[in-house]
Amino acid sequence: MKQPIRVGILGLGRIGKMHAANILTMKEFEVVCGADPFLTEETEREMQELGIPKCTKDPEDVFADPTIDAVIICSITETHSDFIIRAAKAGKDIFCEKPIDHDVGRILDALRAVKQADVILQVGFMHRFDRHHSALQHKIADGTIGDIEVLKITSRDPAPPSMDYIRSSGGIYVDFMIHDFDMARFLTGSEVTEVFATGTSVCDPEIAACGDVGSGHAVLRFANGAIGILETSRRSSFGHDQRIEALGSKGCVMNDNEYENNVRFFTQDGFHGAKVPYHFPERYKDAYFVELRDFAQAVREHTAPPVTGFDGLQAVLIAEAAARSAKSGKLEAVETIEV
Repeated sequence: MKQPIRVGILGLGRIGKMHAANILTMKEFEVVCGADPFLTEETEREMQELGIPKCTKDPEDVFADPTIDAVIICSITETHSDFIIRAAKAGKDIFCEKPIDHDVGRILDALRAVKQADVILQVGFMHRFDRHHSALQHKIADGTIGDIEVLKITSRDPAPPSMDYIRSSGGIYVDFMIHDFDMARFLTGSEVTEVFATGTSVCDPEIAACGDVGSGHAVLRFANGAIGILETSRRSSFGHDQRIEALGSKGCVMNDNEYENNVRFFTQDGFHGAKVPYHFPERYKDAYFVELRDFAQAVREHTAPPVTGFDGLQAVLIAEAAARSAKSGKLEAVETIEV
């Protein structure tokens, strides 16, 4: 039996706690330490109850531990590239939540450090690992619908996050729609060359006061000639709305929301059905496990992970072009950068 991969978790906020709880149930991993500069007694107690033997406020305790094979970066975005570089220099493989950074220059520094150290870097775009999205991608890739012509992605959250989060998020295109930009590349197998984007804050005017939009829309042009139509919103009163449709030269493939159950019934009051999952932790619960299992395989075999640092860079470059377009009101080219 293979020995588990010993990991340190950097960042013990909402996503860090979720990853920690998941990893502790997986035979592929052993959690050695959790680190968070904002560690509280309550969080430390919670982590110890889960089964993490050690928690610290100093990330260096993770980087300096020679028994730790890999790090799981779940900290705030501003720390991601620095933690990637420090982990690479320490010879540790890396799983990093999206985005790698808000600054392209820092992303490039991180990717160069990963390349120089010859370590694994996987970026946490969990949408790719959803069984419905994956099945849809296979139907496109195997030619079932012919050459893809139009891709439509709808992605909506149930409610806006706090305004403090909005102010530091980097904006809806970098923070939220970045998942859809990554999915667009994944599904079409083609790079995005140009973006036109616009948005509105009708769902919450306070978001506009923070310099962001509550609903973002983007039209993508792909190198293969296809068009992408992406729509997202920070408010969807009925839950986490996730739908995709791809039109090809020979047919169409689509997936609907996942529901709590598939029971539908009719009464004199009308048609009734189950609700969609409330938010992303419920909707993508299984996908989080799949992406980590794939990361474990990449680490053990020292092969390219399914979502690379280059993928992380491209998603940010598309997001930046979308943000520029939303301000300029014009079609904006996606920057091309050699790593």
